[in-house]
Amino acid sequence: MTRPRYCRINLSVPVLDRFFSQEDPRPDFRLSRESLAVLQNLLNQERRHGWGATIETLVFLFWLACGASYRVVSRVFGMPRSTVHYIVHRVTEEVVAIRHKVIFLPKTPEHLEEVSRGFAGLARHRAFIKAAGAIDGCHIRMKPPSSPDGQCYRNRKLFPSIILQAVCDHQGRFIDTYVGWPGSVHDSRVLRHSPLYAQSSYPPPGHFILADGGYPCLQRPLPLITPYKRQVQGVGAQRFNSHHSRAFHYRACFWNDEDKVPVVTACTILHNICLSAGDVLAPEDEPEDDVEEDEGEADMEAVSGAQWRDQLCAEVSALEVVPPGHDYL
Repeated sequence: MTRPRYCRINLSVPVLDRFFSQEDPRPDFRLSRESLAVLQNLLNQERRHGWGATIETLVFLFWLACGASYRVVSRVFGMPRSTVHYIVHRVTEEVVAIRHKVIFLPKTPEHLEEVSRGFAGLARHRAFIKAAGAIDGCHIRMKPPSSPDGQCYRNRKLFPSIILQAVCDHQGRFIDTYVGWPGSVHDSRVLRHSPLYAQSSYPPPGHFILADGGYPCLQRPLPLITPYKRQVQGVGAQRFNSHHSRAFHYRACFWNDEDKVPVVTACTILHNICLSAGDVLAPEDEPEDDVEEDEGEADMEAVSGAQWRDQLCAEVSALEVVPPGHDYL
């Protein structure tokens, strides 16, 4: 890789010296070279002026990876702080603009079948062969506004946040995201105001999305299957909850920035790019969050999915569990 003129004349930028010396970029940028190549191809940046597309992408990724201030990043790269600010905002916008290329619901019957079979494999039971995704909300740490409304961002864990509602497939890829509600809002209320709920176009009839106990169990307008409440009675319900938990994915995400919504969206896009390139870092150990068991502000007009859940529970009780590695169909 040819070093740009900026790197040749500025010998005080070790982070770039390591990158252009073909060292592993993940310690500095959290992305492998394969993921970086995919990102740059998707962005298709053309920089006739300024620092060049590669340098600007690396500045943006370093800022994300380290969570450092613009002042710190400017010292690391030897460029003015105002330039770092401009680069971060511009590249963020460019990454968000390619969202539709990276985050999308299954578009073909074959893709949907792949996702459904994947969830049945995770659950180790064919009763989950109609699962088309797993939904959850997570809290993104942020600096609250200084206005009186800032208290609305303090969640039940007492730190300020915004909520990312995400639907993932069986491999942990984001297939739908909705960002921006303050941390004090219940997950079910965020769901009710999301495009996924309002449009009711996914999943197709006969399929459902897995959710935890913080959501209502619904059949319409959005089919959600949640576990039975704690202290469940009966072996069948206990088995159902066990298989449900195997199929359900949860990932905690944290970030801190004043322009939080586009940055969080950019991070979900980078997540999918990394998974596609096989670029997976070992997860950090985090305390398990307590699942809220109430259904919060569930829409009273929504149709309960409890009967559907009972039907699935009956299938779980009737059908023999298939060990890992065996065909579950």
